[in-house]
Amino acid sequence: MQSVIVQPGDPARNFSLKDQNDKTFDLYEQAKKRTLLSFHPLAWTDFCAAQMKSLEDNLDEFGRLNCVPVGITRTPLLCDFWPHGAVAERYGLFREENGFSERANVIVDEQQKVAFVKVYPVHSVPDIKEILRFLQGTA
Repeated sequence: MQSVIVQPGDPARNFSLKDQNDKTFDLYEQAKKRTLLSFHPLAWTDFCAAQMKSLEDNLDEFGRLNCVPVGITRTPLLCDFWPHGAVAERYGLFREENGFSERANVIVDEQQKVAFVKVYPVHSVPDIKEILRFLQGTA
């Protein structure tokens, strides 16, 4: 049974995950900044590669908007591997029947509240401009 997807206004659920450099990322340590949690199911697909590249290409803009994106390379890539999908499950984004997360973006605000949630079709690339507009307050 899938949990309920988080909604804007919900308290963000803290987690700690290792990134690709074996550094621990703790959501609550990002207080005073916004955080984009970019879920990438099926990370070996072209859709995930394009989604991750869009984060990389806009890293400077995220910085100007006081937002820490977590997603590859210059952007930390967090591993929700063990327990398998635990963070996706905590945010209501784990597809139990498939064994992987939804393709989704969640923005946590400076007060550690969920400010934005959007689930996308698995075989699509989220529009990063939509996220930037939201962070700029023009969405």
